[in-house]
Amino acid sequence: MAGKVLSLLPPLLLAAAGLAGLLLLCVPTRDVREPPALKYGIVLDAGSSHTSMFIYKWPADKKNDTGIVGQHSSCEVHGGGISSYADNPSRAGQSLVECLDQALQEVPRERHVGTPLYLGATAGMRLLNFLCYGRDQVLLRLLAGALQTYGFHPCWPRGYSSQVLLQDVYESPCTVAQRPQTFTGSTRVNLSGTSDPALCRGLILELFNFSSCHFSQCSFNGIFQPPVAGNFIGFSAFFYTVDFLRTVMGLPVETLQQLEVAVVTICNQTWSELQARVPGEQARLPDYCAVATFVQQLLSQGYGFQEHTFRGVTFQKKAGDTTVGWALGYMLNLTNLIPAEPPGMRKGTDLSAWVALVLLCTAILLAAAVLLLRRVRAAKLSSTI
Repeated sequence: MAGKVLSLLPPLLLAAAGLAGLLLLCVPTRDVREPPALKYGIVLDAGSSHTSMFIYKWPADKKNDTGIVGQHSSCEVHGGGISSYADNPSRAGQSLVECLDQALQEVPRERHVGTPLYLGATAGMRLLNFLCYGRDQVLLRLLAGALQTYGFHPCWPRGYSSQVLLQDVYESPCTVAQRPQTFTGSTRVNLSGTSDPALCRGLILELFNFSSCHFSQCSFNGIFQPPVAGNFIGFSAFFYTVDFLRTVMGLPVETLQQLEVAVVTICNQTWSELQARVPGEQARLPDYCAVATFVQQLLSQGYGFQEHTFRGVTFQKKAGDTTVGWALGYMLNLTNLIPAEPPGMRKGTDLSAWVALVLLCTAILLAAAVLLLRRVRAAKLSSTI
């Protein structure tokens, strides 16, 4: 009897497997959308003084054909801006290698082929003609103005001096109007600071032309601007300058009046007093008075912010985990050019049907195990007899 049952084991298992297959065909399924994969893009922010690399990511399916872009990571390129390699262009590429190697590690390998890399240059890099109001070019224009008007620099702290190479001052398109008719580019001039807030403010106001406006309202240099309203974010040099006033100088800058007081305070500092506040920092320290005065005058006189509208201005470096800057908007816009990937789909079943199928398969496995065990025992019995 046992032998007959065991002989039926193979067809019974085949029948059970066929029954399970029929049941699987009868179970209702639905298409389930898989979570979207991520796409990546890289922007090299090539400024006048340095280059930054930003790696962005967004869901590959996109919404309304525009990616919801977030920052994945960033990298600061060592050395000066790419314009500093004008005499040796190959070194500009070499300076990017370390950050590009980081990108190779952080972007998944399967995404390397489809990851675009863009290089964008800011106004300080392009040096086109209204666009001479970036930090570095403003400092250069102030230096030219100080040489031309005073023979000393009212925005530099008293006790600080520097050898100025005239070729470096007047080779920029932004200082062409201030260039003397005759000068020797190789000449070096010793220039000293005087810590004079009033003269520094006057030197900066000369950078703006408020007298010419062919529209109902202008900011400066004849450029139309509607009244300021709403919320604004000051980033880059705006943020770093205000952050220095707050954290290093310990000065409040919540109102325009407080900002003006803070500017006067820092412009009254001597070189030794500034060095005592920030030991070891030499590179940008002499220029904080000039940049702070420029920021204050640009906001109040240039753009026309008043006390009630200045409350809508925040100075910040990041929004969440993303660095605030033009590169983010640049990448956001460029995602329109990158095709979206169709969403991945897979078949799904209801939980109750899935549980029933699991129980059925388990029962079949148990039945097969029992029949197999009985066959083994029957074989042992026949061998002992």
